[in-house]
Amino acid sequence: MIDESCVIGVILARGGSKGLPRKNIRDLAGKPLIAWTIEAGHASSLLDRLILSSDDEEIMAVAEEYGCEVPFQRPAELAQDETPSVDALLHALDQVESHDYIVMLQPTSPLRTSTDIDATITKCYEANAPACVTVTKTDKPPQWMYTLRDDHRMEPVLDQEEPVTRRQDAPDTYVLNGAVYVARTSWLLERKTFKTDKTLAHKMPKHSSVDIDDKLDLMLAEELINKNYRE
Repeated sequence: MIDESCVIGVILARGGSKGLPRKNIRDLAGKPLIAWTIEAGHASSLLDRLILSSDDEEIMAVAEEYGCEVPFQRPAELAQDETPSVDALLHALDQVESHDYIVMLQPTSPLRTSTDIDATITKCYEANAPACVTVTKTDKPPQWMYTLRDDHRMEPVLDQEEPVTRRQDAPDTYVLNGAVYVARTSWLLERKTFKTDKTLAHKMPKHSSVDIDDKLDLMLAEELINKNYRE
């Protein structure tokens, strides 16, 4: 709870994963991947409730083992590759009593901490903003990015009159890291998205922003955990 506003955290973890099969319960430094997010949620001082939305009974059992509430099973039609995360989130909100704020936590961000969760909630609340999401600084400026045409020729992503040749000459740019999404519940129910021109951003360091999509990401996260890496 933040002041008099109650806050619910929802972990979205479906069973299917093409890039890394059974990703959400893969071992990461001695614990299932999803356990890292559950533990961060439990350590938050602002979450009043933490629940799981999953279609997969094994994931549900693992989540319960680590103390996460599993009040329902997500319908299979809301756990497909093409299912937008917000659709699964809105379904979860229909299954439980209303809270003032909703926090979406993805298990693919295991290095996000309770501090990141609470800081994002606090920023959203104190600024009286409808939503706040976590971002991390990009490695390369978009001025250096290209798409490839069918004939293998490079097409710049951005039109620019003068090319940027030095990294320090480009403005800092940020990308969503998928770690924490916060919104006023009433606003999210109306807009059905976290991302509008009114959404705030909370910056997270690169080492906390690892997003597990494949085996290489898993190896990187394990290395950072094992070395207790801090900037």
